Order: sequence, then structure tokens, then C-alpha cells
Amino acid sequence: MNKIDRRSALGIGLAAASAAMMKPAAAQATGYKDTTPWPGVVVRAYDGDTPSLIPGFKTVSMLDVIMQPGSKTAGPPMMNAMVCHITEGELRIEQEGKTFTAKKNFVWTCDKGTDEQAFNDGNVVGIMRITNLNA
Repeated sequence: MNKIDRRSALGIGLAAASAAMMKPAAAQATGYKDTTPWPGVVVRAYDGDTPSLIPGFKTVSMLDVIMQPGSKTAGPPMMNAMVCHITEGELRIEQEGKTFTAKKNFVWTCDKGTDEQAFNDGNVVGIMRITNLNA
């Protein structure tokens, strides 16, 4: 058996103690439901509505529209007012006959009945986070 000096023993002991205390990080358990309304597009609706302090809106809710490269939405009129935010990638937005490019961290709004369609013309996944303002 090899002889272990005091310094080596201390180092091994500290390594073992720190390894015993380490736990894998746990992801936050948030409920959501994924749907695929259009090819290459996943809508992730998070569970629950939160009461709103904004006059005219009872609750707020959140969802993500996850768009693969080359995908697009069908462009239905908005069912309620909302705040949209690009969290990843870049999307081309056609809103009420006007076109703009929404790059990462770009924010815009829509009102109930707004006609809007989103296109992912890029080569990376685009994610649009939507905060619904529910009347």
C-alpha cells in the first residue's frame, strides 16, 4: 500500500466532501401545453392566468411561439390585446399591411382584431414570447 501524507489526505477528504454535497440542478417545474397549429411552429401555452393591475384587463397569460427556419403562422386576427417579444432569433412580421423585422429583444404590441402574420426567414429557431392581456 502506498503511503499518503497529511496534505494528500486533506485534499482527498475535501474533494469527497464537496462531491457529496453537490446536487444536480433541477429545472423549474412549470406547467405548459404544446400544440403544433402550423408546420414547423409550436405554441407553448403556460398554465394559469394572473390577475392584472392594468385597467380594462382582468388577467394576463403567457405563451411562446417557437418557429423553425422556413416556417410561418397562418395570420389569424388577434383574439385579444398582447405584448410580443422576440427572445431568440429573428422574425419577419406583417402587421396590418406593414412589414418589419423583429430581431432578438424587439418588443411590439397588437390589439384585439389586429391582422398579423409571422415568418421565420432565417436559419435559426425564432421564439416569440407573447403576454396576453385578457379583458
